[in-house]
Amino acid sequence: MPVIRILPHADLCPQGDEIEAPAGTSICEALVENGIALEHACEMSCACTTCHVVVKEGLNSLGEIDEIEEDLLDKAWGLTPTSRLACQAILSSADVLIEIPKYTINHARERH
Repeated sequence: MPVIRILPHADLCPQGDEIEAPAGTSICEALVENGIALEHACEMSCACTTCHVVVKEGLNSLGEIDEIEEDLLDKAWGLTPTSRLACQAILSSADVLIEIPKYTINHARERH
């Protein structure tokens, strides 16, 4: 099972974390199911950018990015060449290292 390593984030996981998730799971689903309250204001329907993450390692192992995700990412705070929407980044068998950006475009934090 692939491992998602999460770099420390002051609010969501101050010490960082490491979780396992089955291949075929989105990064967003895996984080939420393991108690990391990553925002996903659109309920993981690829309609916002609140689940934006930066993939530091393992980017090429994730499912392909499509045009809708690319267009949405243009609106994300702190966009990088390795940015993905966690709801669309589907795990394969390889491990990944991610960073959760400090900010989102949301003015109010969702509580899921």
